[in-house]
Amino acid sequence: MSTKARPGFPAKLDLPAPGKGRSLSQPGVSPIAAKPLTAKAVMPQPLAPLAAKPKAVLPPSRVQPPATAPRGLGLDSAAVRAAMVNKLAAQGVSDARVLGAMGQVERHRFVDSALAIQAYEDTSLPIGLGQTISKPGVVSRMIELLLEVHPDKPKRLLEIGTGCGYQAAVLAKVATEVFSMERLRGLHEKARENLRPLRVPNLHLILGDGMLGYPQGAPYSGIIAAAGGEAVPQAWIDQLAVGGRLVAPVSQGGNQQALMVLDKTPQGIEQRLLEAVLFVPLKSGIA
Repeated sequence: MSTKARPGFPAKLDLPAPGKGRSLSQPGVSPIAAKPLTAKAVMPQPLAPLAAKPKAVLPPSRVQPPATAPRGLGLDSAAVRAAMVNKLAAQGVSDARVLGAMGQVERHRFVDSALAIQAYEDTSLPIGLGQTISKPGVVSRMIELLLEVHPDKPKRLLEIGTGCGYQAAVLAKVATEVFSMERLRGLHEKARENLRPLRVPNLHLILGDGMLGYPQGAPYSGIIAAAGGEAVPQAWIDQLAVGGRLVAPVSQGGNQQALMVLDKTPQGIEQRLLEAVLFVPLKSGIA
């Protein structure tokens, strides 16, 4: 594993426009990286000073801090998040790491201001481009499952489907390092805007085909997916460390999905299906 310094938040790959036939396994670069990644699988390079403009690098987008919810609603108060956490605990979430992280991340900052009043209800909300932010109950449940095999802080996690960035922010509270992939450029940029003011140094956002995973950061202690397909891509299993766990929805035929937990043990792969869930379909490519 490379010993080079980790990039600061956020890291971004310079990928071609859809249809150019390039896969994620080919070289990419971070948005302000001093060098592009070589053909050899390496970690993103350290951030260069803002004045430097390396070649073949997409310029960082001009972002503004997201609009906050109306102050009169009291959504900036820790009390409203504490009430949500109490409800999650009543539903059965017991990992103190998960409950603590859910109480720290302000969910209303990741949804449109018109929907902010619903931010701490246990409901999914639209975030644009046909996608949604998952229910707090689902987010906490999946992260708790992911952490069950890690009594200590997991070193490196991979999230498939950044969306608006909310779950990525929660994951960054419970892991040493998080890589989060999004295939939709619009959502990737929205997540950057949402997360930039929070300055999360251990979170790296990647625009890329999530079905291919992100081999440059492998092996991962855990992988979590916010989209479901008929089967778990082999690339995810290959990039999961021995002793690691993968949590993802899988199709059960028709519009039915179930939450699947996959453990990679020295003896092989073990998996089990849990409760029914509903996520957007897992798709390949970049759009």
